[in-house]
Formats: sequence, C-alpha cells, structure tokens
Amino acid sequence: MKVNFVAEVSSNHNRDLKRSKEFIEEAARIGCNGVKFQLFRIKELFAPEILEKSESHRKRKEWELPVEFIPELSDTCRKHKIEFSCTPFYLDAVDELKPYVDFFKIASYELLWTNLLVKAAESNLPIVLSTGMATIDEIDTAVNVIIGTGNKKLTLLHTVSGYPTPPEEANLNAIETLRNRYKCNVGWSDHTVNPAILYRAIHKWNASMIEFHLDLDRQGEEYKSGHCWLPDEIKQVIDNINTGFMSDGTGEKIPAPSEMSDREWRADPKDGLRPLMLTRKKFKT
Repeated sequence: MKVNFVAEVSSNHNRDLKRSKEFIEEAARIGCNGVKFQLFRIKELFAPEILEKSESHRKRKEWELPVEFIPELSDTCRKHKIEFSCTPFYLDAVDELKPYVDFFKIASYELLWTNLLVKAAESNLPIVLSTGMATIDEIDTAVNVIIGTGNKKLTLLHTVSGYPTPPEEANLNAIETLRNRYKCNVGWSDHTVNPAILYRAIHKWNASMIEFHLDLDRQGEEYKSGHCWLPDEIKQVIDNINTGFMSDGTGEKIPAPSEMSDREWRADPKDGLRPLMLTRKKFKT
C-alpha cells in the first residue's frame, strides 16, 4: 500500500519567498509526496460586512500568498521531485494556478461553492476535496458536481475542522463510510497533531492520503493555534509508517537472511542439544 503525504503550508509562509521554498525543501526531506499552499485574497474570501466589522479578519491580508510566488514554488517542487498543489479560494485563482499545479485541493469551507468546484474540476486535473463540517447530503452534491464535469480523478479527505481536533472527535471510521459510498480514494486531513491518529487512519482505515499542517520553526502565523506539526515530529511518523509497510514481506514462510547462520545452532533432534551434530563436528573456538 502506498500512502501520499502532503504538507499543508497554509499561511505559515509569512509572505516570504525564501521561507516558502524552505517548506518545499523540508517537505521533500521528511518524505512527503507533495506540498500545498493556499491562494486567497481577503476581499474575495470574506463578505464586506465582515471585513468592515472585524479587524482580525482584515489582518489576514498579511497571510495572503503573493501570486507571483507560484511559478517559482512550482519549479522548486519539480527540482525536489514532489508534487505542487494549491487551494484556490476565488474563481480566477483556478486559472492562475492551473499551469503550475499537479492537483487542486478544495477546502472544506468551499465545499458548498458549486461554481468553484466546477471550474476546478473542468481543468481535468486531479481534485482533492476536504469534507470537514459536511453532511453526507452536502458531500453527495459536491461529488456529483465534480464527477458531472467528466473529471473522475477525485480523492476525498475525511477531516474535522477543529483547530486542533480532539482525538475522540476524529471519527476515523468515516474514512470507510466515504470509500464505500463514493468508490474513490479517501484519506485523512489531520488537525490532531497526534501520531496515534495517523497510524490508525492508515493501518486500520487504509487512508490513501495524509494531509497535515506543517510549520518550520514555530514562527508561522498558524502554529499558535495548535494544529501544525514541526518537521522532525512528522518525519518520525512518516519513517515509522514506511518501515511498517516495508515489514509486510511476501507472506512466504521461509528463513530470513538475518537468521540463516542460526539455523545450524538449533537443537539436534537426536539429543535435544544445540547445535546440530554436523555443526558440533565443525566447531572451533
């Protein structure tokens, strides 16, 4: 089984191109298959009456990823042999991203926005759709909209849009629910920052993709919310998961190379003593 690990940079790039590239380098180093950014403009993300009343929402302008970064980020991903993705949060963002991304990720908050789903799906690029906060009826509608464009390259991510998510609310069993209902790849978008949840999502519920929020150094805008992993924290989890898969083997019951030399030191059936008679005869100190 292959699991795709995707590092979500979110707004932890701090509008710094060098730092943004470092996220890609770190994602490659820790064993990720892809990295994902977000492309939004607060004036096209929040309603005017919210921006007028809320200073905290206006301040999110400082979280915007400069669109001129996109080509360089894409090139850096190619250089490091990992996939580049970005979430479009306004319709024109689909056109701005299409030449550069390997797949589109649609956020849970945009699951109801049919026009965005259609535009992204009509690119014919793979679509990864998060399903946080959604009911089955809402997911049905979104999936039908995407598939209705003729784009069948769909991965659904079960997630809980709590930042962070309490482990007891993870409801990982929903991964199987989505897989059985929609007959597509299903993964887990993590906000728990808990290794046990990732192990369970993969080894019990066969999640095909793990998306997680990454920060480099605790200096990202979103780290303080408590839902971001640091590189070496998640690297250990990825390494452990890959080691676990490596241990599956072929299933054929034969002696392993590492135990071949000990075969001669088994108890001899004639007297029950170690090693075998032939080994005793050859033995020298």
